[in-house]
Amino acid sequence: MELGKSFPEFSLPNQDGKTIKLTDFRGKWLVLYVYPKDDTPGCTIQAKAFTANDERFEKENIKVVGLSQDAVDSHKNFCNKFALTIDLVSDTDGKLLKATGVGQTEWKGTMYWDRTTFVIDPSGILVKRYDKVTPEGHDLVLLDDIKELKTQSVVSGT
Repeated sequence: MELGKSFPEFSLPNQDGKTIKLTDFRGKWLVLYVYPKDDTPGCTIQAKAFTANDERFEKENIKVVGLSQDAVDSHKNFCNKFALTIDLVSDTDGKLLKATGVGQTEWKGTMYWDRTTFVIDPSGILVKRYDKVTPEGHDLVLLDDIKELKTQSVVSGT
């Protein structure tokens, strides 16, 4: 997935079975973060941090959405267990994950999608990508980086 290109359109169910589409975020910044598996240590750290800072993201006109290959019911259980307020979308067939070029890593004989984050601007353009993300503190890095990206787009007139 190349920077400066339109992010692939998607239409995926969230933890409540509601369809979430890329077009839902027009006019907002979107952080779409890929994580390996619901209710695992790193994924829990990341989801809880995004939830804890949800208001800060909202103030900056940023929506955070998690993406994994887990099923809707798994997302629902994960959200309920940790009182998560962010949307988690389910890409069970891996179509969007493959289209965006997210890598996979084997762990204990199972392949998992690599922790990857995409920052999509209000017009649907991919402006930043983070590969092999470390969960701790990534939420704050994103807030700072997007504030900087917003400043750059104002300066360049886009």
